[in-house]
Amino acid sequence: MKKSHCEFFDALTPGLFVDVQASGRKSFRCRIRVAGRTKVVTLGSPESMSLTQARKAARKLRVTYPNMPGVTHSESLESSESIIPTEPLNEGKGTLSDFFLRQYIPYVKSYKRSWRTDECMIRVHILKRLGELDMVLITPPLIAQFVLKMREKGYAPGTCNRALVLLRYGFTLAIRWNFPGLLVNPMKDIRNLRDDNRRERFLSDGELQRLITAVAESDNTVLMHIVLFLTYTGARKREVLDARWTDVNWENLSWCIPVTKSGKVRHIPLSIGAQRLLRECQIAQAGESHGTTPIFIFANPSTGNPFISVYYSWDTARKQAGLPEVRMHDLRHSFASFLVNAGRSLYEVQELLGHADIRTTSRYAHLSRERLNAAVEVIAPEVAWRN
Repeated sequence: MKKSHCEFFDALTPGLFVDVQASGRKSFRCRIRVAGRTKVVTLGSPESMSLTQARKAARKLRVTYPNMPGVTHSESLESSESIIPTEPLNEGKGTLSDFFLRQYIPYVKSYKRSWRTDECMIRVHILKRLGELDMVLITPPLIAQFVLKMREKGYAPGTCNRALVLLRYGFTLAIRWNFPGLLVNPMKDIRNLRDDNRRERFLSDGELQRLITAVAESDNTVLMHIVLFLTYTGARKREVLDARWTDVNWENLSWCIPVTKSGKVRHIPLSIGAQRLLRECQIAQAGESHGTTPIFIFANPSTGNPFISVYYSWDTARKQAGLPEVRMHDLRHSFASFLVNAGRSLYEVQELLGHADIRTTSRYAHLSRERLNAAVEVIAPEVAWRN
């Protein structure tokens, strides 16, 4: 009986073999054990990778799956000393960059409102450090190094965790879509960093004034309008960046947010300051549009489309103001704080912020020390200590 294929094992690398089909087609393959079962991973064809590259790929798998027959503990440690391959495999066809740009982004773009945020995180953080690596060869130690590098660069735990969430979801989709050779999600046992995502930062009047002065001097000429509108409305950053002129109702003096985080339409009253700011934006765009009708209120002057991110100009301005820890989302916290300190009820704050649950709004119920001091003074002065 004629065999359908033959296997020729490498004498130097346990588990690595060349599979020769009856048709003459050849493939580098590697046997590993996953969850007590033997699996065969196809590494590539001899036409797309050399024997040296195949051996490197097999050694990476041995680090990822140390239970493979014939692998000793010392061999795994020795192989893990250099866990980033020096040569691209399969000519980049199986790289993390290729998967996220060609498959992940088009997929989430079809249903996810915040896909631009994903795209920015992927481009700025993930692909910059892991993009050239073959997905099959990305291991938990590599992910740990990735997080360590981000922390050394000064990125907050929350930023690192958002990158981990994207990687975890990306690998989940890749396995679901039968990405060649990918059997186990390397993110499965990677935990997020501990992060107090409920931290609240409220700007004082003086801090807000310093921040406005700094953003007014930014090279990004739209940044000041964005920051002021965030402060006037308490809206989320993405809601403001995507704001359209057609959503402004001048008759009712309100701004409609058609797509919100909760999925419900929200109408925000426009204060005198917000109205004046929008008029200034109209005048500025009229001088730049050359007869065309602008669509977005805070458009990027270079493209006419919403900014994908304003992080770098914002980061420069906040540092210049002496407020390096202040996030753009803290303007939303401060909006709520200003309202509460002015005596407005939590119900009013809840409506303006668009919270479905009053318990969510209660975290913004910050009262200034001055209001607390004034509150205790309502005790009748005649109620005093007498000797």
